[in-house]
Amino acid sequence: MTAPPGIPFFPYTQLFLSKESELLAVMADVCRRGAYILQKDSLEFEKSLAEFTGARHAFGVANGTDAIIIGLKAAGIGPGDEVILPSHTYIATAAAVHMVGGIPVLAECGADHMLDPGDIAHRVTSKTKAVMPVHINGRTCDMSAIGRVADRHGLMIVEDAAQGLGSRFDGRSAGTFGRFGSISFYPAKLLGCFGDGGAILTNDDTMAEQILLLRDHGRNAEGRVVAWGYNSRLDNLQAAVLGHKLKTFREDIDRRRFVAELYQKGLGDLDELDLPPAPNADSCHFDVYQNYEVEADRRDELKAYLGQRGIGTIIQWGGTPVHQFRELGFTVDLPRTDRFFERCLMLPMNVAITDAEVAYVVASVRAFYAA
Repeated sequence: MTAPPGIPFFPYTQLFLSKESELLAVMADVCRRGAYILQKDSLEFEKSLAEFTGARHAFGVANGTDAIIIGLKAAGIGPGDEVILPSHTYIATAAAVHMVGGIPVLAECGADHMLDPGDIAHRVTSKTKAVMPVHINGRTCDMSAIGRVADRHGLMIVEDAAQGLGSRFDGRSAGTFGRFGSISFYPAKLLGCFGDGGAILTNDDTMAEQILLLRDHGRNAEGRVVAWGYNSRLDNLQAAVLGHKLKTFREDIDRRRFVAELYQKGLGDLDELDLPPAPNADSCHFDVYQNYEVEADRRDELKAYLGQRGIGTIIQWGGTPVHQFRELGFTVDLPRTDRFFERCLMLPMNVAITDAEVAYVVASVRAFYAA
């Protein structure tokens, strides 16, 4: 097979170049109107996002981390409150709990690479107020099992759905199971803007009122400051871009699922790899493949070999789960998560990758293990 000139892990330039004329028209329209902060484009995008996810409310904020912080504040999580979350997540998830005064309690990941429902109960103490499932790689956690544990112990569910937009469990969208769900629009996310951006989903009207105050300096609808708040508004230019991209987002999801199927067909028989579930493998889950994360024998050698063949790969979170940041005071041992991070590797997964490029990745992986 002829090698392509190079397959980046994520082709950032294609975010713009693939739809340059359309996006320039959207941006020019916003700029000509001088509509930069909390204008109609933001309101229209929030409405469309709520409709897409089935949430009662959706609010744009400055980034995905702010979405968690503001959601936690609105939910009443504060000093001394413990929140159970997986160590297999970006540091921002745990940092958001810390920033509101809470205590992040780290738990193991399961076979699906996400929070293990069976590892939650024995981490509950009298200080535990919430459990935060993190929907990783475009797959919603097993919310039935997590819900049962939360109900048994009287815990609030709050969701980090930064990588989950569009994924569903039992027909329900990631980010809509708990008091709130956070979304990230970082450029490489499922729905990405051209900078930072985020959103908060909630079905709770009281939460919605608090979020509106917290994201905009504590100002109410009349413009009067009635609470302490943040400056965390999704700027209108990014909202307009996201609103435009949301119109074809289902097509992007279809493409990601097709690429996942190509990987499944090409690599599913290799004993050296553990692949994500194939599309339609489980009727409870609708996966959208934010990333394609495998577990691989001889992971570091495979990564180096693919790099030599021009294929970009990533070890998620820089290869460090949150509990390994001992400088932050974590002392918990999570052997299953440690073992996972010795084997995990993400192959290229995005809407710009071609069938031929996927075939080259597959052929390269197979050549490595054949050798």
